[in-house]
Amino acid sequence: MQIENLTINYLREQYEAKKFTPLELMQHLIHKADQFAEKNIWIHRLRLEDVETSINQLDRENFSDQPLWGIPFVVKDNFDVAGLPTTAACEAFTYTADSNAYVVQKLLDAGAILLGKANMDQFATGLVGVRSPEKWGACKNSFNSDYVSGGSSSGSAVAVALGLASFSLGTDTAGSGRVPAALNNIIGLKPSKGLLSFSGVVPACRTLDCVSIFSTTTDDANTVFETACGFDQQDPYGRKNIDTNRKNYGRYQGDFSFAVPAQQQLNFFGDQSAQKQFATAVESLEALGGKKIICDFEPLFAAAKLLYSGPWVAERYVAAEDIYLNHPDSLLPVIKEILSSQLDASAADTFKAIYQLQAYKQLADQLFDIVDILVTPTAGTIYTQAELAEQPIALNSNLGYYTNYLNLLDYSAIAMPAGFLDNKLPFGISFIGKCFDDTKLLSLANRWQQYQPAKIGATDWSVPAQSGSVTGVLNTIDVAVCGAHLEGLPLNWQLLEREGKLLRKDKTADNYRFYALAGGPPYRPGLIRDEQQGASIDVEVWRLPTAFFGSFVAGIPKPLGIGKVELADGNWITSFICETYGIEGAEDITKHGSWRNYISSL
Repeated sequence: MQIENLTINYLREQYEAKKFTPLELMQHLIHKADQFAEKNIWIHRLRLEDVETSINQLDRENFSDQPLWGIPFVVKDNFDVAGLPTTAACEAFTYTADSNAYVVQKLLDAGAILLGKANMDQFATGLVGVRSPEKWGACKNSFNSDYVSGGSSSGSAVAVALGLASFSLGTDTAGSGRVPAALNNIIGLKPSKGLLSFSGVVPACRTLDCVSIFSTTTDDANTVFETACGFDQQDPYGRKNIDTNRKNYGRYQGDFSFAVPAQQQLNFFGDQSAQKQFATAVESLEALGGKKIICDFEPLFAAAKLLYSGPWVAERYVAAEDIYLNHPDSLLPVIKEILSSQLDASAADTFKAIYQLQAYKQLADQLFDIVDILVTPTAGTIYTQAELAEQPIALNSNLGYYTNYLNLLDYSAIAMPAGFLDNKLPFGISFIGKCFDDTKLLSLANRWQQYQPAKIGATDWSVPAQSGSVTGVLNTIDVAVCGAHLEGLPLNWQLLEREGKLLRKDKTADNYRFYALAGGPPYRPGLIRDEQQGASIDVEVWRLPTAFFGSFVAGIPKPLGIGKVELADGNWITSFICETYGIEGAEDITKHGSWRNYISSL
């Protein structure tokens, strides 16, 4: 069967054109998966008859309403799938799920077809992909089986990289949704915590866990994110998404700023090839319109150290406590060693660590006051399985150098391919944003992926053109002001206290009359459109966070309101406007050209 790729848009086009059917595609993928048995991708592969049952439930009439109609996917084997065993890569832990995990059900409802459950590091503890018992074996890198695949969501990433599924689900506590993406040349989206429900997923570190998405394009990552996202009241850590992070993919165009760590804070663990690739990636980002700012990342790296040297390890123990106490021999030695390392942590130790983490977060958050995103390598290097066997904990820690702090600090991130090392293994970078910056990161990642077209994962398929569709609501709103809200004037504080920033001084088109309204103090002007006898009026353009815009508008007294005003360059912008009845008894001050000039004339 000849196919160009497994991207969602491509498959939907082929289905619509009746080039092949979902059954024909799934037969092809099941046969193709047989060729990669030595990669140890699976814990449970579905049989063709099981897949046929799912396909038979597809209704062609629902094609337009189901964004994932006939799209093949894989889940990590810590997700519940009704009727299938959930192992978390531990035989003694195995149980048969009665129902689907919340996100799995949402994907199935959207028409997606599950092909199987993927291999993983036991109890999602590891970033290497080799911490799976002998029964399933170490999952191997999609490019070179001598190298690690990255974990803990190893099988999920390798399945996508080898072209066996359009997308997959993993989990991410300390980097498990990003490191495997980097080591296998695919996209890894680590959403804001709580946006994708964790109900029906075996936890690793419940206060930090989140569901992650692997795909080959940002278009696909966005489609899966939009489909799987949803507030689940049964998830104690579930969160409702915000308007500015919903259907907002493609909004972020133009220039942007990004922070990179100071040189002494970058660590490539002796891998000069990785160091070179990161420098090249930074140059490419600058060519894309990015402004690089070198910043102090110490608060982030300090927070990362708390993850495995603090009481959060005890939280991992909680998730596997029954197995640890009753079936200790079923745990891999390295997992047992990690779980036992903080058993003597006290409640006081826990609170001390929480206080320290909050202090680091306050400092780290300040980075986003000066830049749009943070940019780091996803992993500083890659190791062979033989190297890892010699130093299983130390080298695992190295792979998490740039990832361990993200969930502790409640940030979002996306990992993206960024070229190849001298050993022909992939290298990747990550964009990091605040909580609820998911679509912002996806939008910028889309520009990155379009800028440097490459091959998909470990296949010969080329990355197709992507839509980067623009919908939704921006995080900020630009507002033109012309009176008492101008910089330094009596009502300017209303903008400043809402984190408003002055962008520029500007002028309206030659289509406006300007009036000094009756009443006050504070004294206010009124702007009225007049295409016959109008003139150009000075304004200032301020940028407000969308979250604060409603309270700003609510405080505007009649006859003023918010509407659209045409600027001198022909663009229309949100601005103060005045109802026509408000100019009764008002003084026409158009000749002054600005409120400041009028005030000076008094």
